[in-house]
Formats: sequence, structure tokens, C-alpha cells
Amino acid sequence: MARLIEITDPADERLADFRDLSRADRRPDRPGGRGLVIAEGVVVVRRLVASPYPVRALLGVRRRVEELAEDLVGLDVPAYVASAEVMAEVVGFHLNRGVLAAADRAAQPTAAELADPGRGRRCLAVLEGVGDHENLGAMFRNAAALGVDGVLLGAGCADPLYRRSVRVSMGHVLRVPFAVLEPWPQGLDMLRDNGFRVVALTPRADSVPLRDAGLDRGRVALLLGSEGPGLTEEAIAAADSAVRIPMASGVDSLNVATAAAIAFHAAARP
Repeated sequence: MARLIEITDPADERLADFRDLSRADRRPDRPGGRGLVIAEGVVVVRRLVASPYPVRALLGVRRRVEELAEDLVGLDVPAYVASAEVMAEVVGFHLNRGVLAAADRAAQPTAAELADPGRGRRCLAVLEGVGDHENLGAMFRNAAALGVDGVLLGAGCADPLYRRSVRVSMGHVLRVPFAVLEPWPQGLDMLRDNGFRVVALTPRADSVPLRDAGLDRGRVALLLGSEGPGLTEEAIAAADSAVRIPMASGVDSLNVATAAAIAFHAAARP
């Protein structure tokens, strides 16, 4: 089992992986970030431990660390036990969930590997400009729940492994494979060459209503855009078809994570 180590000094150098997590320079995708994956809460830490991401250490109040005892069997890493007050000083905010884990990144497949017909993937999500970490995390959770086989990140997307994304995804970002799709949007041709129909989700009035789009037939790549402007004209033009979710009068669009869940349900087979 992980080695339980009592910590009383928030300045203890062994807690470097968990220090000042609220600061921008601790983000893994920013200069100064260490590229670590941070999991928060018992459920998410449990999923991290079960994932391919190599765990480095845990930090938590004793009660929460003990809840993870069975999960930590055979895991030879330090589990630092501290009071809630010491934890708050270390991470820079009060952590209601009571436990954190830090891990190194794991190797991800390439976009070509995700699209490879021999690997049996039938439904992929392709994102453009999704820069909000909470929306990104929610989309990964939706993808896991609704049977989407992987996520491809086009231009302008945030890092799925940032702490907020991992938390909002409930750790499912650690199990849904993802890759960067480059160049953009020319990389969509690779999906088409591998038998995917590329379908752009857009509220444009001239697009096909979702119920008529036949997303549950064949291999499909669902193209979703940013929270505000949506997909660029270049991305829509590069798709095989444009599809909209019909809405009541006076409402022009949905939050991107909500729209994604509706499209995933129509296309995927959990």
C-alpha cells in the first residue's frame, strides 16, 4: 500500500507537486507548469489510480486517504496525511473533497491511431476552439457516458488534463482517449479517408435537423465548436454535412457540452 506520511508543516518540500494549484503558472499547459495531472476527491483519485497515468503522490486528510485504502494496495508512492488547514495552505484554497493525487502524463494515441478502422472505433468527437476547461471536462464525461470512442482536439482547444477539466469530467478524461488533430481543418480529410462521415453541429437554419441526420449509421465524427461563436466557416466547409438541434422559438443555441451530449446520444451506442 502507499506509504502514509504525516505532514504538519505546509512548507514541507515534499509537497511541491501540490503547491499553489490556483496560480495560473501551475497550469500544465502554460509556461512554468509542470505538466502534472491533478485529481481531486475520492472518486476521481480512484479513477486516476486505476488509469495508465503514473501516480506520484497523494495528499489528503486521514479520513479520505483511508477511504482509498483498497485502491492503494500495491501502489508504492507516498500518501501525505495532513489537516484540512495545512492542505489549504499548501494548495492555495480550501479543498472540500479532502484528497488530491498527482500523476505524470501517460502516452496518448495519435489522431491516425484513433481513426484507424482496424481498432473498431465508430464514433469520435472533434472539437474546435473549446477553451473553457469546465465545458471540456463535461464533454469528456458525456463522451464516456454515451459511448463515444475518442476525442480529437482541433485548433484553439484547452488542455483536457488541466485540474478543472479532470475534476468536472469526474476523472473520465483519464479513460477516454484523445489526440490533437493537425493541421486544422485539413486534418479532417484523414478521418474521411478512414471511413468517417464528418458532421458539423451548427444552429444554422439551412442545416439538417438532428432527427433526420442518421448519425447512428456508419462511422461518424461529430464536429463541435467553441462556446460563443461556434464552428468557424472553414471547419463547417470541411465537413460532409451540417446538422442542427431544433430548438424552441427565441432560443438560438445550447451550451456546447449540452449540445454535445444530445449529439452523442444520437450517434453513439453505449
